Amino acid sequence: MMQQMYPQVNHPYQFELNKDFHFAAAHYVPAEAAGKCRQVHGHTYFVNITVAGDELDDTGFLVNFSLLKKLIHDRFDHTLLNEDSEQFDDTVPSRFPTTEVVAKTVAELVQRQLDTQPNRPRCVQVFLRETPTSYVVYRPKAGSL
Repeated sequence: MMQQMYPQVNHPYQFELNKDFHFAAAHYVPAEAAGKCRQVHGHTYFVNITVAGDELDDTGFLVNFSLLKKLIHDRFDHTLLNEDSEQFDDTVPSRFPTTEVVAKTVAELVQRQLDTQPNRPRCVQVFLRETPTSYVVYRPKAGSL
């Protein structure tokens, strides 16, 4: 497995965990300015999710790694994001499945799940690689998720 280093996010928490995984999905960006990306095409997205917090759960975890992977991988793997995911909308530009919007969506889905955990960890960063040469880092502002 390739070792990858990710940009670090400053946060006030004692614990930080990072989970790497990937999913394969297709998408298109329904805007004239998107050029070739207007056509349906696929990617193997590589994701790193950073979760931070001060309290561990009853098992000694900040959050169970498998929960994060299942939450995102099962939802998006082998899908056409535009048609198979209610999070994206071809009529609202801020909800087109661009890499930026997918990264933000991943953060929102993860945080929604984390909010149900008694120790209340926070999703502080999502790193989403779309191609070998392009990626997005999404860091929610405090209180935005």
